[in-house]
This record gives sequence, structure tokens and C-alpha cells, in this order.
Amino acid sequence: MSADYPLLPDRHPQGDFFVCDILDAAPKGDVGSMEHPIFSLSTKPDIRPRRYEHNGMTIEIKPSVDGLATVHDRDVLIYCISALIKGMNDGKEPQQVIRFQAADLLKATNRMTTGRGYTLLKAAMERLAGTRISTNITTGGQEIFETFGLIERARIVRETREGRMQEVEVKLSDWVFNAIRAQEVLTLSREYFRLRKPLERRIYELARKHCGRQKEWRCSIVVLQKKCGSGSSLREFRRLVAAIAKEDSEYDHMPDYRIRLDEDRDQLVAISRGSVGGDVGATVSIPPLDPEVYDMARSAVPGWDVRMIEAEWREWATDVPRNPEMAFLGFCRKWFERRGRP
Repeated sequence: MSADYPLLPDRHPQGDFFVCDILDAAPKGDVGSMEHPIFSLSTKPDIRPRRYEHNGMTIEIKPSVDGLATVHDRDVLIYCISALIKGMNDGKEPQQVIRFQAADLLKATNRMTTGRGYTLLKAAMERLAGTRISTNITTGGQEIFETFGLIERARIVRETREGRMQEVEVKLSDWVFNAIRAQEVLTLSREYFRLRKPLERRIYELARKHCGRQKEWRCSIVVLQKKCGSGSSLREFRRLVAAIAKEDSEYDHMPDYRIRLDEDRDQLVAISRGSVGGDVGATVSIPPLDPEVYDMARSAVPGWDVRMIEAEWREWATDVPRNPEMAFLGFCRKWFERRGRP
């Protein structure tokens, strides 16, 4: 592979996205932080507070002494969100405190598993906990007005003799956790973790949020700069976007979308590669359920038509659960909690 190739190497080619009991999980990002410029694009400590307003939404992001959480720090949240969504699809109740092996996260997000990899992970968690947000954005149908961190806390449960993290425990903020429970998430390409440049990652997130399965999405460079939270001059920002578009036209490396620059209109253009969720309207193909599960489902949702609920569950599902019966029963219980008897 050429040294000029824009993607990072696949550092763990033998493994899938996750290991152990979450092998078939797909990367997920919460919609709120994909839409708004919460994470810094800088590779150096960014201690610049920022305020973002768009379409009636206001968000203020304040750094700690360690600086703002970065786009690469977001990997920790993606890992946690993905694991919890996978559990929900398997019928498990999500928990705000999540415990995992540090090595699993490093492998899942294509990070180094050397001592430096663990040091960078610890610094990422410190910035995630230290970055404070105030916003009127809603997640899970709730408006959050108080200041909060992206994670409330993180602690190392076990550490090796060499000082490397083994088991890590993270408590997610209410804001992120509400988004998970409400399924306000989008599936990301696994190639996302191979993108070298923070701006590439941010452009991909915006394309995934705004273009989705559409053929094309356009955004003026002025608005794009605002959505990215870039501190560069407009001229420099335009140059950086142009460089990414040029590389993508040469290497075709951006996941899910071709990135181009329309110089005449001064717009970024994201063109779907047709790899997001298959064709428009396609659903996940979950195999037929064991007939015995329907009696259990009727007990979980008394008075409701379980076949109707099953149809909605199949439409809602974004992954094939490892245990479809348990996942369906979990969906039924949530259905009844929210709606009660018909």
C-alpha cells in the first residue's frame, strides 16, 4: 500500500468489529452529535469554547484544561452505543454504566494495542468527561437544559502490572443514554475508523446524517464549516475540503459516499455509493420466529395484536439479532411499557 494512501491500515484484519459476545455488532453513532459540531477537529489541545446555533437549536461546548473532546475521542462513544444497541436488539435492557475490556475497544476501533494506544484511550476518556455541553436539543423526547459531559465518569477496574488498562467502566451521560434508548442512532461504516483526517470523519458523519440513502446531498462550504465547527479561515477550510474531494476522486476511499467539490456553486457534494442499508425501503431479513414465542408475546402485551407488533419490530430492526425470539420479546415489553393496554 502506498504511503500516500489516505486510509489507515487495517490493524486487526482477522477480527470483526467486536469480539467475544458482540461479534456481529455494527458501529452506531448518536444522531445528536452527528448533526451538531460537538467534537473538535484539532489534533492539538483545543481550549476554544464554542457556541453553535442552527434552526432554533443552541449548543454551547466548553472544554476542560485537557481541551475539547476530539472526533477521534468519539470512538469511545461509538463503541459503547454499538454494544448497547446490540444488546437491545437481543432483548436486553440497556444500562447507563457499561463495562468492557480496553483491548476490545482498541481492536474494534482500529486503534493501536501498544502502550501508546492505552495512553491515548485514557486521555480520550478524560476529555470526554471534561467537555461540558449546554443545549436545548432533545434526545429521546426529553429536553436537556443543564450542563453535562458526554460521559459522566470513567474508571479503570483492573490494570496490568505494566500499567495498561484491562477492564474499563464508563457511565454515559443522560443525553447520550436517552438517545440510545430512543434508538436515535445511525449505523456507520466500519471503514470510518480507518479515516485518517478528523475533517474526513466529520464530513462522513454529516453525509451519513443528511444524505442517508438519498442519491445526493449538497451543502454550501459556508454552512459546512459551521456544521464542522472548524476554526480555520473560510479560504483554508475550502482548501482542506477540496483536498479531501481530490483524494476521494483518486483513491475512492471515503465510505458509503463519493465526496466532490462543486466549485461553481461552492458546495460540497456527497453522492451515495448505494452501500447504506441496501435499496431504499429495504428491511433486515430476520428469520421466522419459533411459534411458541407468540404465546409469551401475548402475555407481555395483553390486548395487542402480536403479529402487528412483530411487523413493526421487523421494520424497526437494523441488525439481525443473535436470538430473534428474545429480541422480539424485549421489543414487546418496551411496547407495553410505553403504551399500556389498547
